[in-house]
Amino acid sequence: MEKSASVSLLISSLGNLPAMPVVAQKVLSMIRNPKSNMAEIAELLSLDQSLAVLVLRWANSAYYGLRHPVTTINQAVVVLGQQAIRNVILASTVATMMDRPVEGYGLEKGDLWQHSIAVAGAAREIAKDKGYEIAEEAYTAGLLADIGKLALETLLRGIDLSSPEWQGKSFEDLEEQFFGVDHAYLGAELARRWNLPARLMDAIEHHHDPQDSKEGRSLAYAVHLADYSIMAMGIGLGRDGLQYELDSSAVDFYEFNDDKIGELIDVIPNFIESSSAMIRAINIPNA
Repeated sequence: MEKSASVSLLISSLGNLPAMPVVAQKVLSMIRNPKSNMAEIAELLSLDQSLAVLVLRWANSAYYGLRHPVTTINQAVVVLGQQAIRNVILASTVATMMDRPVEGYGLEKGDLWQHSIAVAGAAREIAKDKGYEIAEEAYTAGLLADIGKLALETLLRGIDLSSPEWQGKSFEDLEEQFFGVDHAYLGAELARRWNLPARLMDAIEHHHDPQDSKEGRSLAYAVHLADYSIMAMGIGLGRDGLQYELDSSAVDFYEFNDDKIGELIDVIPNFIESSSAMIRAINIPNA
């Protein structure tokens, strides 16, 4: 991830996004530490009522399909595991960040959040046959794939993209041409600042060109297919949504077909609603 100094201001603008709560930062730090244990994570989560409630709601969601309700934080962290707990924390943080219109991309308030949580859920669904850990990491990468748009969108407002010279170009090419960096790169930079694993940064950076991914290609493939599918479903479809080119290698890797798109169409709307409801219930603003 090397870019010239000319994009330093864009990257620094990520620092203007709302800060992650202190307890959330500490929990993510513990998850990165191989010496930490689930009891310590549960104790730390208990210090933040909003996060504790959200973790409990997540553990009791339909996705995990438990027969008996989870009633304590200790039970919840065991049910979810560290990867899913990280996703809960990131989802609550991202919901706050995305609580605004993103006019440069033609997105109204709520659109970017709905698109991001839908891509996260779809990526996890696509990758689930590769194992639990990959599926949860695909969720993380999908959730953060478009967050870099927050740093670019105000600059895009003043650009007339109807001009013939921009026709037929992908939005990623336009971002690179105007700013020297695209939103995927900025999303990966934010993941780096949050000390997420290198394979996640790689998958986020290359979710539009997954064949270029080196460390997180299976994740990049899942996010790429999820992003394409959610765009096709019209969820969070902005100015850039109609120029999405599907990568055939991603299709081949996951044996992706119309039946699998149909499965996503069946599950994603409910997933968006349930995820948003859990966020709203603990008074974390979301779009």
